Amino acid sequence: MPLVPLPLPDPGSPDLSSPRGFLRWLGRSQLRGRLLATLWSTLELGALAALPVAIGRGVQAVVDRDTRALLAAGLLALLLSALQTAMTVLVHRRAVWNWIHAASQVRQLVARQASALGGGLSRRIATGEIVAVSSGDVEKIGWYVELTARLYGAVLAWLGVSVVVLWHRPGLGLAVLLGVPVLAAAVWPLLGPFERRYTEQRALGGKASELAADTVAGLRVLRGIGGEELFLRRYRAASQRVRAAAVRTARTWAVMQAQEVLLPGLFVIGVTWYGARLALDGSIGVGELIAVYGATAFLAAPLRVIGEAAHAWSVARVSAGRAVKVLALTREEGLDEEGLDGDGASVSVGAGDGEGAVELMRRAGRSDLHDPVSGLTARAGRLTAVVCGDPDAAGELAARLGGRPALAEGERAKPSVRLGGIALDGVPLAAARAAVLVHDKEPVLLSGTLAGLLDVPRSGRVEPAEALAAARAEDALEALVEGSPECAGDPMAARITERGRSLSGGQRQRLALARSLVADPPVLVLDEPTSAVDAHTESRIAAGLRELRAGRTTVVFATSPLLLDRADTVLLLQQGRVAATGTHRELMAADPRYRAVVTRDEGAPGGAGAGEAEVAVGSGGAQ
Repeated sequence: MPLVPLPLPDPGSPDLSSPRGFLRWLGRSQLRGRLLATLWSTLELGALAALPVAIGRGVQAVVDRDTRALLAAGLLALLLSALQTAMTVLVHRRAVWNWIHAASQVRQLVARQASALGGGLSRRIATGEIVAVSSGDVEKIGWYVELTARLYGAVLAWLGVSVVVLWHRPGLGLAVLLGVPVLAAAVWPLLGPFERRYTEQRALGGKASELAADTVAGLRVLRGIGGEELFLRRYRAASQRVRAAAVRTARTWAVMQAQEVLLPGLFVIGVTWYGARLALDGSIGVGELIAVYGATAFLAAPLRVIGEAAHAWSVARVSAGRAVKVLALTREEGLDEEGLDGDGASVSVGAGDGEGAVELMRRAGRSDLHDPVSGLTARAGRLTAVVCGDPDAAGELAARLGGRPALAEGERAKPSVRLGGIALDGVPLAAARAAVLVHDKEPVLLSGTLAGLLDVPRSGRVEPAEALAAARAEDALEALVEGSPECAGDPMAARITERGRSLSGGQRQRLALARSLVADPPVLVLDEPTSAVDAHTESRIAAGLRELRAGRTTVVFATSPLLLDRADTVLLLQQGRVAATGTHRELMAADPRYRAVVTRDEGAPGGAGAGEAEVAVGSGGAQ
């Protein structure tokens, strides 16, 4: 039985109208697997229910001294045992696969959402919440999707047993037919309290994960100010609240499990007592009594599955609600989808328009990048520097330049940035990112080899060695070789530890810069790419950057004179708008506001102390 390889080529478009709708969609997306699991489960339970009949016939044959009937009963029991064994293997294999398939599908959806929203995701959902959804919640959802197939099999087997017993013994059959729904319904009053307690536990667990993630991220700062103990006490308190909530949830679940054992046991005792009375009256034989007892005892299996399904439904609905909350987040589109080309002609590009994406890439290398909100224009093929006194505002503008910035709740969308007259918000996200690469102020290095780090989609014009040389990463390469004896002196085979922790901040920054340079995008946006290096190295990086990106559109957000002096054009932004344009030396001589930001003279007009420099620059997208 072939299994679909993972990951899936396309996880699909989920129903995000409600948690129930999401679970229904997830079940429909693997309909074949669930139908097979239902079939195998029905056959497994059917064989289990029929086995006491064969045993009863065998016992009756011994009582009647009927050798032929005894052999037939033994053969039937053997066949039923073989069928049950085979179906047990198949249903377990298919059920586990359904679980893995559903969990993997949800993980892919969450990963796709994180990729689409980028850095804006953390502005909308706490990091700890994302971690909880992609770990514990997907397991609960997968469990429920897998269990529904076994639930359908249990119901079908129960109906089959009820019909057979009802046909032969109407009184017993009626008891079997009505007893299971009554016993199953007995657990429902506990589902409400269980779900409320689990929801509380899940919410507290998410907050604890968020606190842990924030603590780890800021551990170096906390140690510097002596705040480790404060945050440790906070986490301990949050952890204890989670523990207490988990204990309350477990108490309710323990009562539900006790019901699953006690009530079916009482039911089996009652039906067996009734069958024994019939046997004593001579209404049924010993063999039929054994068959009745076996069929009744079999009902414990469907009841156990029904109880497990009730539990799975409770936790899956809560988890699905959390997943829907994440997956329902959207990037706000621009106010319109109309762009203007270089001659002022209108260029209409709808979202998802493949022709628009092709046209964007055709224009990217020879067209200006324009932001209508700030008035910023980066000329094609030139190095443009943007000066701003507010790093946060700069980061927001950089994100806008990359297209489709994720907005905070309640924030209104702004007109789209345009590349060659085409609105970046109006083309598929992948096309916008291929045209404009945004180098973040705090880039992340993934663990692996240096060759793996630089193995990114690229034009092929810039070789890794050229990018590393332009980023002046020589000392970083030496550090990697020293820390990786197994690389035999080859820096490309050297290992990078998680997040590059074995390297200094400046070394990590330069390796990340080399990664962006080797991609060689049509437009490259750099946000403070040399903030962690010394002045001498910064000067060399500025020269290498200008040389390597010659003829390519580059935007650099910086306040360092060493970088600004290498730019073809420098733009000063204040209060969200371009306030001055020129070369670095021209602006230093003629504009006191520019001079105040670059020299960090807080007392000068337009300086940081004047409180006027609310500028919009950021680690934006490269074009």
